[in-house]
Amino acid sequence: MTIHQLLCFGTVPGGGNAALVVQHDRSSPDQRQRFARERALPACVFIDTAPDGGVALDYYYPHTRSPLCLHATLAAAQVLLSPQRPSLPVRTALRGQPLTLALAEDGGDVFIELAPQPVEQPALAADLPARLLAAPGLALASTPAVASVGSLKLLLEVADSATLQALRPDLQAIAAWGRAHGVNGCYAWCRRPDGALEGRNFNHLDPALEDAATGVAAGALAVHLGADVTVYQGAHLGQPCRIRAAIGAGGTRVLVGGAAGLATGDGR
Repeated sequence: MTIHQLLCFGTVPGGGNAALVVQHDRSSPDQRQRFARERALPACVFIDTAPDGGVALDYYYPHTRSPLCLHATLAAAQVLLSPQRPSLPVRTALRGQPLTLALAEDGGDVFIELAPQPVEQPALAADLPARLLAAPGLALASTPAVASVGSLKLLLEVADSATLQALRPDLQAIAAWGRAHGVNGCYAWCRRPDGALEGRNFNHLDPALEDAATGVAAGALAVHLGADVTVYQGAHLGQPCRIRAAIGAGGTRVLVGGAAGLATGDGR
């Protein structure tokens, strides 16, 4: 087993959301889940060889296996790509979703190309956002929606950054609603005066495990808005991150990317 620890989407060198990339591993899903729980980092991704000889990526959070985690995918891309191999097609292990990993032309940022996923909008009670976010009387800035690039997110736009950062959501209620509707948590977000977006992701039961960067949410926002977006996240956690998501190919593809680099140490 070879383990790499990386930091992804950071705005400064040595910053970002942590992920472990594991190669040459033959453990079972239960063993992998235990490994992720013991390491207690935001995400682990195991690089496997698919039956057809291709590359498969298997994702684990401390509390569950995931169909897709883009910050962990970014970490895997940083391990797998090089100037000699600047792009690589891969698939997700759980659902077989095709992704393309690519280095930016300047060799800096890493990008993941993937397709928007069809979503059937669930019926949302008018008071649902306020209940999930534990914010009585909360008035959203736009209609809530579910969107996905491989992991469904309930997108809730709040008025401003102060409102966003003051949220103390009901994580148990979010988890229960998500299980009932097949949605992987909710992403509260707002528009910044500079035109960028700011967000927070709620899909862990432990508030200490709040994500510093959520690539699938940035991709879902780009799909929902039908526009390229830059999303800032994690500053209040001491891990400021920036995620770029762009709509391409007539809206049939999404590019999600940012910085990725090795953390100090190898994660062992």
